[in-house]
Amino acid sequence: MWTQMIEMLGKYGNVFVEGLIGTLWLSATSVIGATILGTIFALLRMTRNRIIGIIISVYMAIIRGTPVLLQLYFFWLLLPRVVPFEMSEASSILVALIINASAYVVEVVRAGIQSVDIGQIEAAKSLGLRSRYRFFKIILPQAIKTILPALGNQYIMMVKQTSLASVFFVPELMTSYRTVQAATFLPLPALMIAGIIYFVVTAILSKGLQIMERRMNRNEIRTTLAN
Repeated sequence: MWTQMIEMLGKYGNVFVEGLIGTLWLSATSVIGATILGTIFALLRMTRNRIIGIIISVYMAIIRGTPVLLQLYFFWLLLPRVVPFEMSEASSILVALIINASAYVVEVVRAGIQSVDIGQIEAAKSLGLRSRYRFFKIILPQAIKTILPALGNQYIMMVKQTSLASVFFVPELMTSYRTVQAATFLPLPALMIAGIIYFVVTAILSKGLQIMERRMNRNEIRTTLAN
C-alpha cells in the first residue's frame, strides 16, 4: 500500500494540494463569516430586547439540534431558488457552513464578554464613558483573550467538517480523494493520503493554538506583575 501511496502522490499530488487549499480556504472563510455573524447575534442576544433574544435562542437550538449534512442539503436546495441572483453550489455550501458555525460562535463571544470583570465595566460607567467606548476599549480587548482560543478550536473543527462539502463536489480535500479514487480504482491508498493530510494539518493548527495560548498567558502574567 505504501508503494501505491507514493506512486499516487507522484502522479496526483497536485490534486491533493488543490483539495487542501480548498479545504483551508473553505474553513477559514467559514470561521471569519461565522465570527462576524456570531458576534452580531451575541451582542443582540445580550440586549434587553426579549423578542430578539428568543429568536436567536430558537435559531441556535435549531442549528445545534440538527445534523450538519441536513443543513448543507437544505441550503443547497433552498438558496438558489430564493435569492434574486445566480448562486453556485459552493456558495450555498459556504453559507450553510457559516450559519452552522455562527450558532456556536454566539456562545463563545457571549462567554468571552461576560468573563470581563464587572468591576471594570462599572468603573468605566462611573467615569462617564460612552457604551461604545466601553465596549471597544475596555470590554473587547479583554474578552479577546478568552474568545481567540475557542475560535481556534472552531477553525480546527471546521477543517474536518468541510469534508461534508465533498457530497456536493465542492473543491476540497475529500473531493480530491473521490477524484483520485475514480481515476485509479484504488480507494484505500487515496483515503489514507487524505487522512494523513487532515491529521498533519490539524496537528499543526493545534500546536499553533497551544503556542498562542501560552504566549497570551505569559503576556497576561507580565501585565499583572507590571501593574
